[in-house]
Amino acid sequence: MDAMDAVLRNFKMIPCPAGDSCTKSGCQWQHSWDRNPTAAPAVEAAQDGNGPRKRRKVSSEPASGPTKSEPPTATQPVTPPPLKRQGRQPAGEAETIRSLTKPLPPTSVPPTPAIKHGQNIITPQTVTAHKATIQPATAQKGTPQKVTPRKPEPLNPRHLKSAAPAAHDFRYKALKLLHDQYQRLNNELKKDVKDDEKTLVLSTQQLIWLALDEEQRVATDKPSIYQNVIKNRIMTYKRMTPGQWRDERAAESKKKECTTAGPTTRPGLGPPKVIETGLTPQQEVDFLAHLHTPIGGLVNFGYVPTVPSDDAIAKASEGDENGMGWEKCERCNTRFQVFPGRREEDGALTTGGQCRHHPGRIYSPQSAPGVADRPARRYRCCQEAVGDSSGCVMGRTHVFKTTSPARLSTVVPFAETPPNPLAPRDRAVCFDCEMGYTVRGFELLRLTATRWPDGKELLDVLVQPVGEILDLNSRYSGVWPEDIANAVPWSSERSRNQEQTDKQDAESGGVVNETKQKKRKTMQIVSSPIAARDLFFSLIAPDTPLIGHGLENDLNALRVVHPTVIDTILLYPHPKGLPIRFGLKMLMETRLHRAIQVEAEGGAMGHDSGEDARAAGELVRLRVQDKWREMKGQGWTLVDGKFVPPGGEGESACRGG
Repeated sequence: MDAMDAVLRNFKMIPCPAGDSCTKSGCQWQHSWDRNPTAAPAVEAAQDGNGPRKRRKVSSEPASGPTKSEPPTATQPVTPPPLKRQGRQPAGEAETIRSLTKPLPPTSVPPTPAIKHGQNIITPQTVTAHKATIQPATAQKGTPQKVTPRKPEPLNPRHLKSAAPAAHDFRYKALKLLHDQYQRLNNELKKDVKDDEKTLVLSTQQLIWLALDEEQRVATDKPSIYQNVIKNRIMTYKRMTPGQWRDERAAESKKKECTTAGPTTRPGLGPPKVIETGLTPQQEVDFLAHLHTPIGGLVNFGYVPTVPSDDAIAKASEGDENGMGWEKCERCNTRFQVFPGRREEDGALTTGGQCRHHPGRIYSPQSAPGVADRPARRYRCCQEAVGDSSGCVMGRTHVFKTTSPARLSTVVPFAETPPNPLAPRDRAVCFDCEMGYTVRGFELLRLTATRWPDGKELLDVLVQPVGEILDLNSRYSGVWPEDIANAVPWSSERSRNQEQTDKQDAESGGVVNETKQKKRKTMQIVSSPIAARDLFFSLIAPDTPLIGHGLENDLNALRVVHPTVIDTILLYPHPKGLPIRFGLKMLMETRLHRAIQVEAEGGAMGHDSGEDARAAGELVRLRVQDKWREMKGQGWTLVDGKFVPPGGEGESACRGG
């Protein structure tokens, strides 16, 4: 070993072949800084609260760029010497660095970990304070922002942050095949494109971006089944016709327009329809007798016309005991066990772990006329084809829902609407319930009732469910944990105060301050579903028309049997009949050109039960308008506020009008 050290020391007597440009770490040859250590370049041994940081190399020669040289702060030699870079720093980057390193006036902000840059200190506060100078002037609110053009890319699979799901050769081949199909469909569309469809034709680079985006999405989202999914994608587009391609491009274009337009404007809806029934509010209420729907024949579709018998409830209770808490998850069909009151040994509420599922419904895209092959069915939540994956959302636990009236009665019993001589007869009541999942099933969380036809709020309360909460279903219910945490117990005095506040807002012009609209109000909460139902019963009588959308769900959640029902699902039936139905959001868009259940800025806020209740009421008013116009054409007349049929002698067609 001593002989080897002697040999290596001899190399230090021989000049390095690379001279002072040598960059080899621990070079055994001689350099100029070995002969004259005092002239060696220095480094700044910067340290922070976490210990010594990596040393920065500083050239012994003045930099050729516009940046300032830093004085040496250490005396130890550096091996190897820094590279002599002659490149000039871009002006934009130099200006950004100068703005970041400009000293700020002292503030009272507590000290934070800092990074030394020359003789200046950069802290997170410094970066935040200078963000305004980095942003372009067009970034101000109300002025159009400059759109940065997308960089051209070659047809080569993108690098993934995670491990690649397949070899590069396979990914390239799949990408090429996918791009070929895009190119084929695009060329076919270009041949007979109309003037208003020219924007649907993609350029060469746009086709490459489209293929790259799709291949990267599949590789990132479905790495375990990447090969199968990408093959299915290729075959789907291989079978696709130019007409289907046109529809897909149009849908994507409309989706981008909606995203750009924001939540308050919806391209394609047109101006909202104005409802003019030609009737007074009292006459509109009287006219509802022509729209009542008997629910006795709708038992198979979830409506409960009578209270379940005691024997049926007893059998259902016995079945629950024998089942020992085993249920089937409504979202992913997994069998799991639920423990009301929690399991003693570990406090668990359910078994089975997390729930991976698709929250959106399955739909079938329309195929082009004359095409035998139908496009694959997809999920509305993520647009994935059925079978591509087990789900796009991961739930914290499995959940279940009970639909049997007898079994629902084991949690909260059903009750018929009792007589109520104090219930006003000059109004109908629109109501909507929001539900969430508990260890007892799908339970009531919020109840909202409004007056019809003017839409004034009558009741809006949160409800403490019977069982422990598994999932508030906030994405759809609109009930969030903070709503329950901040809720105050219900009292009649608070309700009167809230009513007075709403009245003052209406008298001040009917327009609520924009800030107040965005702020979530503090809700009142009642102790049980039965308490909520008693409040609801105080507003109605058996002959009070109840208005809503999908009322079987709301009535069953509230455990109410009511004889006078007006359901917008039954007023606007689907051509295929029940159980297929139109959604409330779709009916409002197609019938009244109004958008509801719109996502708030920053994400979905969930449904607003008050908005849904009033929307159902507006659809009923539209039906009143159309039905009365139709009846007038048949010879019906309005005599002394009564609806008289053709040839009638002044008899009222409305009982109790």
